[in-house]
Amino acid sequence: MHQNAPHREARAGTAVHGSGLYSTGMPADGAPPATMSAAPLFPDFDTRDIETAPGVTIRVRTGGRGRPLLLLHGHPQTHAIWHRVAPVLARRFSLVLADLRGYGDSAKPGGKADHSAYSKRVMAQDMLQVMRALGHQRFDLLAHDRGARVAHRLAMDHPWAVRRLVLLDIVPTLAMYEQTSEAFARAYWHWFFLIQPAPLPERLIEADPAAYVRDVMGQRSAGLAPFHPGALAEYARALALPGAAHALCEDYRAAAGIDLDHERADRAAGRRLAAPLLALWGRDGVVQRCFAPLAEWRRVAADVQGAPLPCGHYIPEEAPQALLDAALPFLDEPEPR
Repeated sequence: MHQNAPHREARAGTAVHGSGLYSTGMPADGAPPATMSAAPLFPDFDTRDIETAPGVTIRVRTGGRGRPLLLLHGHPQTHAIWHRVAPVLARRFSLVLADLRGYGDSAKPGGKADHSAYSKRVMAQDMLQVMRALGHQRFDLLAHDRGARVAHRLAMDHPWAVRRLVLLDIVPTLAMYEQTSEAFARAYWHWFFLIQPAPLPERLIEADPAAYVRDVMGQRSAGLAPFHPGALAEYARALALPGAAHALCEDYRAAAGIDLDHERADRAAGRRLAAPLLALWGRDGVVQRCFAPLAEWRRVAADVQGAPLPCGHYIPEEAPQALLDAALPFLDEPEPR
């Protein structure tokens, strides 16, 4: 697979290629300020596009030194969710921060009738190809929300590639659909909105992508207060890109169809995750309120530990220190001899 030459992030006073990520040092108030300082959210990280399939490129940032660690974001976000933990992680890991297929500055191929272009199996294959292109045959994974669903599939389909796995604020997709309650449906309304046939949800999102970002994220337990204005602006910018709304919907349509088929096949065959798994979820979130996370993960994985953290859904931005305190000891454990 092809990858372009990396370029270095801009220094203070210059624009950042491709992403527009800027740090202001100001508390988030729900809307980006009119003028932002030029200090990037990811100083000293390289940016590149890696081809993972014909016509499909994945945008990645790389930085740090050490054992490889792949970080995957969720909805409706980009790799910018990691800006509060990346500087610490980079001290001990070779970080790969990727935009999922359909998100951020990664490619947004058109959907198919069976939504397979956005199946978690295909999205996981993207990430496997990214890591191979960077020379990483075996690696750790830290993933949130939609990215955690991709990570789940990657570790299930390619167990030899994943050393240890940290999944944030999810339980398996099949469990969540099988146990859907009124409380869950009300809280996760977007699951059922985004799977409606095209182009209805796409048209409504495209009418005001920034409002969609603010409304979806702001309705969670912490509101918009935890979000850096530069990161919030990045999420809105990315969702306004051509094809982004359709790709986002296709991700969810796949989750309600072909992804469930894949999880049912795993269950029928007795396949379980082999990599040690750390499940972390928000104490104030929907996963805590509606599900039993450890019990659900122990149904599909052989080696599971985990705990709630003092936050809501957006763990890397709401509780970065708590995340690091929980994840680093787990990721630092050596391979069994």
